[in-house]
Amino acid sequence: MVQKAKILLVDDRPENLLALEAILSALDQTLVRASSGEEALKALLTDDFAVILLDVQMPGMDGFETAAHIKRRERTRDIPIIFLTAINHGPHHTFRGYAAGAVDYISKPFDPWVLRAKVSVFVELYMKNCQLREQAALLRLQLEGGGGAGTQQEREPAGLLAELSARLAAVEEQAEALSKQLDDESADAGAVATAAHLERKLTGLRRALDALEPGTGGASAPIPS
Repeated sequence: MVQKAKILLVDDRPENLLALEAILSALDQTLVRASSGEEALKALLTDDFAVILLDVQMPGMDGFETAAHIKRRERTRDIPIIFLTAINHGPHHTFRGYAAGAVDYISKPFDPWVLRAKVSVFVELYMKNCQLREQAALLRLQLEGGGGAGTQQEREPAGLLAELSARLAAVEEQAEALSKQLDDESADAGAVATAAHLERKLTGLRRALDALEPGTGGASAPIPS
């Protein structure tokens, strides 16, 4: 069973959180509410999120300050942030959002279809990264001699390598389709950069697997983290 991705919704107004939940419920992912920057940072201490929708105008710690804290933490610095704001202060205000680490900056009222499409891209990228980490973990177990008490396929290196290669091929195919989709839709730079990073990690893992094939003598090939 594929685990659902978590999406963090940060807004001090309950009605705005309710509206976001209504828009994003069709994605069938786990939506987590936070009514302040402080509450958002607390949620980020324990859970992993695919993307954060962050309101700019909040009492106390505003969206810019919250984003700065998120980007300073090693655990959370790579989580995509989409800023939402009801006030348009012009290019300088938008630039401040991007400078704070946002991958997108959307003014309210926004098109629900556009917002849902943007969020879905980052959810899909997150899921692909999770799959890639699983394949890398399986490969590490094999290299370290683990899994002795597992299935017959897990005990046989050739069988495990074949299974890993097939799983990786499926992820590579999905990642390629996603990259083409981003190109066709002229997606924002943040999504394209994240997709490119995923492709680099996939390439590294594929090279590591190829090096482990019998006769290559590449058992010490580096594995992407």
